[in-house]
Amino acid sequence: MKIDVVLSYEQGIHDAGTAARAAEELGFDGLWTAETQHDAFLPLVLAAEHTRRIELGTAIAVAFSRSPTELAYTAWDLQALSHGRFILGLGTQVKAHIERRFGMAWDSPSARLREMILGMRALWNCWQNGARLNFRGEYYKLTLMSPFFNPGPIEHPRIPIYIAGVNKGLCQLAGELCEGFHVHPFHTVKYLQEVTLPNIGIGLVRSGRQRSDISLSSSVFVITGQDAEALTASRQAVRSQIAFYASTPSYHSVMEVHGWLETAEKLGMLAARQQWQEMASLITDDMLEIFAVSGAPDDLAAQIQQRYAGLLDRVNYYVPFVPGQQDAHWRRVAGAFHQV
Repeated sequence: MKIDVVLSYEQGIHDAGTAARAAEELGFDGLWTAETQHDAFLPLVLAAEHTRRIELGTAIAVAFSRSPTELAYTAWDLQALSHGRFILGLGTQVKAHIERRFGMAWDSPSARLREMILGMRALWNCWQNGARLNFRGEYYKLTLMSPFFNPGPIEHPRIPIYIAGVNKGLCQLAGELCEGFHVHPFHTVKYLQEVTLPNIGIGLVRSGRQRSDISLSSSVFVITGQDAEALTASRQAVRSQIAFYASTPSYHSVMEVHGWLETAEKLGMLAARQQWQEMASLITDDMLEIFAVSGAPDDLAAQIQQRYAGLLDRVNYYVPFVPGQQDAHWRRVAGAFHQV
């Protein structure tokens, strides 16, 4: 099981290179960027320049705010810059954000994302092997690539694609077409066993692949602290984050597996009224134990490996990583994963 870290922007985007170098020196296997308040790709330019070993990827970049060709160019350049260490992680986001935050079209997300992946691979095949570009789908048609716009071959042309999701359609798509799947942080072992992995398996069968052909990655909620006060603060922060995710209608399937759909619907109503402070109280201690790993800082690595053995292939803690803060702890975390 690989241990990764998510880039924190607390120091500012200009320090992405320093943060990436620190993560590599501490022993992490991968560095992920998220697309929330900042672009997911720009920090990886600095990260690639300042590192030599660590894998670099997006978790996630929003797919439907971009065209297949735009994504293909960006991934191609980052793969070349990083000498083959780049992972393109894509997410669909949800309808409200695509339509109202990005001003783009939203329809049939699984089918559209499938075409986007196939379109990018058609472009990469054109650039690497000189194949004629002739991709024709329902959502995208890519048929023009003159030499002036062709970046040409690179040393490591096989770019891994991870997609993120919660529900059956995207799990099946990942199994069919992708090298990896970003499991949403809002997950449980039961959901992985009963929904995620079986549907990834359906996709794998469609393409004649095996479980070893795809890597499952996820952030893991952890509740920890050096003293009682820190532990209480950590518990409350995780409780609030779980309540926020559970309020999202497209994630209700996770709650439903545990018989908590009624709670999810109540959380949705509170979120619609922006009653954020009341939401956390609906997440019980039993729910916390299901969604999060709780323990002393140096015990978490072993607990996570035990909980997710055979389910996840790479993990990161759902906590900020800031270079220069708790470096000794993070070094022990990375070491604990590599000892197994």
